[in-house]
Amino acid sequence: MVKIDRAKVEQIVQAVGGRDNIEAASHCVTRLRFALADESKVDAKALDQNDLVKGQFSSQGQFQVVIGPGLVDQVYEEMIQITGGTRASKDDVKDLAGKKQNPIQRAIKTLADIFIPILPAIVMAGLLLGVNNILTGADIFYEGQSLIEVHPQWTDVASMINLIASTAFTFLPVLIGWSAARQFGGSPLLGIVLGLILVNPGLMSAYDYAKAKLEGTVPVWNLFGLEVQSIGYQGQVLPVLVSAYILAKLERFLNKRVHDSIKLLVVAPVALLVTGFLAFILVGPVTFAIGNMLTSGLVSIFNSFAALGGLIYGGLYAVLVITGMHHTFLAVDVQLIGSEGGTFLWPMLALSNIAQGAAALAMLFVYQEQKSKGLAVTSSVSAFLGVTEPAIFGVNLRLRYPFIFGLIGSGIAGILLAVNNVLASSIGVGGIPGFLSIFPNQWGVFFLGMAIVLIVPFTGTLLYGRVQMARLRKKAAAEDCEPQEAVLMNTDGKQDEERASASGTSAPPVTHPDDAETAGDNSFMLEMTSPLSGRAVNLSQVPDPAFAEKQMGQGIAIIPAEGKVYAPFDGTVAHLIKSKHALILQNEEGLQVLIHVGINTVSLKGRPFTAHVETGASISKGQLLLEFDMDVIQSAGLPIITPIIIPDGQEQINNVEELPGEAIQGESTILRIAYTQGT
Repeated sequence: MVKIDRAKVEQIVQAVGGRDNIEAASHCVTRLRFALADESKVDAKALDQNDLVKGQFSSQGQFQVVIGPGLVDQVYEEMIQITGGTRASKDDVKDLAGKKQNPIQRAIKTLADIFIPILPAIVMAGLLLGVNNILTGADIFYEGQSLIEVHPQWTDVASMINLIASTAFTFLPVLIGWSAARQFGGSPLLGIVLGLILVNPGLMSAYDYAKAKLEGTVPVWNLFGLEVQSIGYQGQVLPVLVSAYILAKLERFLNKRVHDSIKLLVVAPVALLVTGFLAFILVGPVTFAIGNMLTSGLVSIFNSFAALGGLIYGGLYAVLVITGMHHTFLAVDVQLIGSEGGTFLWPMLALSNIAQGAAALAMLFVYQEQKSKGLAVTSSVSAFLGVTEPAIFGVNLRLRYPFIFGLIGSGIAGILLAVNNVLASSIGVGGIPGFLSIFPNQWGVFFLGMAIVLIVPFTGTLLYGRVQMARLRKKAAAEDCEPQEAVLMNTDGKQDEERASASGTSAPPVTHPDDAETAGDNSFMLEMTSPLSGRAVNLSQVPDPAFAEKQMGQGIAIIPAEGKVYAPFDGTVAHLIKSKHALILQNEEGLQVLIHVGINTVSLKGRPFTAHVETGASISKGQLLLEFDMDVIQSAGLPIITPIIIPDGQEQINNVEELPGEAIQGESTILRIAYTQGT
């Protein structure tokens, strides 16, 4: 076991503001998690200079210090002794962090927690509606006519696609009811029933309400003289959100007071009956009016100040991604589609993703070191397909100027889209596939905007990056030192790997196994097969900066096809995490590997996981180690992508080669690791 330098741990405590600034602290397999009284007291520079610290960031009110597997337990124990504090659970830290958030932050987090789990269904619907738009839109393939008009045999195919695609939007209150009831602490099943009540076919559809109101034909119920409109809430967000909150609170209230013997007969019927009446009498009409008022106000602002609105939203959307506020606008997009028939926000989102991808791609031609080039390529592809976190956190924010050029490009494109009132008929995949969600008659303007976000960020980042690189090389020559030394002297004392790579420093030499054998030393080459079946991707695609930025070590990630983890080699289980979501394996030569199932799955407290081994157990290649329920993880709104990390600090490692692609458990090689025997 590596001996932890107590002074280094004391420096971490001081860097986060001292013991008085730590309200609670816990740890997971990779990082310390703090609830701090005042995050402004954090000395980021001191943390960067600490040898124990691999990275740092703040997320949802928690300040996280990445230490890495194996050491984090010891660092935490030493820190508890230094501070004299009590051990806290991850939930304790999460609860304290949540309380420190202001009401707006808490509301944003709640909306995100509700909408993220249902996002796959909405995205699927958006993509299929895009396909339907191509089949039914005029002037795409034939002048003045749609494809199904010229080829009527495709009419029923388009009709079926439209039925499948529109179902998610038609029954959106059902999806929201399920997720919201679950988030508010109620029964998800009752949330589903509530959503079905609000879109019952016996009600007038919300889409027909405006016309019926003008004609005076809105159906009503007469409740002892009180007239209540008998309308549904298709495509609406606020009515079901508020109703689900009432339902969950009422259900919990009754569960605490009704005897177990009659709960089945009382709790659900009473909760649904009371909530249903409130929904139609009060909640629905009020929130329906508020929702329409908010969307009408937003539309009028963009109509009056289109260029300014496009510049602000288009230019700053990537900033919203950093703060997590972008999830709030999912609800706004859905409300705009339901009330106005289209959203002008989603097209700008799609182009913002492309802009950050283009800026990251430009770094391929700025970086000199191969690993950084690979990160630039994979993260840019991810952004082009709608997932920007790897590009933003892994590449663009680290050097800042790629991120800024991305904002400039998306701001210019946002003006273009807003001025021309480009609309999306649905929410689909952001990025290049986003054009499928755009009304076909507006594709020309959208593609022009796409050209802007490809050219401006790419060109700006490339030119500025090369100027920076030339300046650093000139500085190195002037000071008669190696380029890497010049780079490090140009920083604030932090040895920034990416700045060093921009200076032209070459990567460390690769130790080939044949060379090692010829040299007669104690070298090994582990061709590690995949412990899971699925698809192997670069770490840059992991939506967590600690993994994406390789703060804990090199490795690869698997998008699993099934919930089973097998031993990739003979050895032992060095450590099985208490919540069973991660384990550290050690082979016979002392090389350690971390397998971390999903992201933030520690919050599930082991519920989806079944471990078949314990800490210290001997393992054989191909042995089943761990099973996990992918549906449970995904229904909790958590990614199932599984990082496989070769933790830093293992001095015997010479080189790690990543091999992305199809991953077949026990057959596909995903990592080649050159190393010497551990001590």
